Amino acid sequence: MDKELLIKECEKSAKEIRKDCIRMTYSMGNIGAHIGGSMSLAEIMAVLYKAFVRFDPADPEAESRDRVIMSKGHGAMAMYAGMKQAGIITDDELMTYKKEGTFLYAHPSMNKERGIEFSSGSLGQGLSLGVGVCLGLKRKENNESKVYVILGDGECDEGSVWESAQSAAHFGCSNLVAVVDANKLQYDGPTDDVMRIEPMEAKWNSFGWDAVTVDGHNCKELLDALSAEHDKPLAVIANTVKGKGVSYMEDNPLWHNHNITEQQYNQAMEELENA
Repeated sequence: MDKELLIKECEKSAKEIRKDCIRMTYSMGNIGAHIGGSMSLAEIMAVLYKAFVRFDPADPEAESRDRVIMSKGHGAMAMYAGMKQAGIITDDELMTYKKEGTFLYAHPSMNKERGIEFSSGSLGQGLSLGVGVCLGLKRKENNESKVYVILGDGECDEGSVWESAQSAAHFGCSNLVAVVDANKLQYDGPTDDVMRIEPMEAKWNSFGWDAVTVDGHNCKELLDALSAEHDKPLAVIANTVKGKGVSYMEDNPLWHNHNITEQQYNQAMEELENA
């Protein structure tokens, strides 16, 4: 596909991912959902699922498939909406989110037949899983499949992330890509106040990775970063806005996990449609 056309397709998908996240949250009534950190992921998931992740729903356990690990488990809604954009799940299935009998839980629950490789929710675990999968692929002499791990910047407070980063470089996991959703907010407040982690790119580089910082809401920058050749593990630090796309949610920690009223739902959908 022509690159300019692909960028437009990814931008369109990102808009649909946000609208689907609003729909899923509204469908939960007073229970609500982790909406803020899902909205910041929209372009990331659109670009991954439209341009990079190789997965065939008709052969879900094909050895040649790529693996996606949502280490930032509370971003599951964006992952599910991205999977819908890739034709892995249907809209009807998407709208069973968190309802009885669903396979789409608040945090990902392993379901390999449906493209959910690992369960997650406890932060700081996904990158170590990714390192293990990469080493397993190398042992099988599978040099084609990639492992994509999506992290949050607040999640990078966890020491296990940096143990895994060090291990990935030491063991030569060049088939590993970490994407950090750096939306500058976490459950307890601004990331800089909770545990300052900058300079993020320099940290990843110092651990032996190829690291690059991009605008996480710019599909072209994401495409370019994820397309780059690398013989080390690759870290893409994506600067984003929590609650991106809805004025009353943006940069507001209240929307880490919340419910949506009918009025808020209508306003959100109007703003996203007109964006």
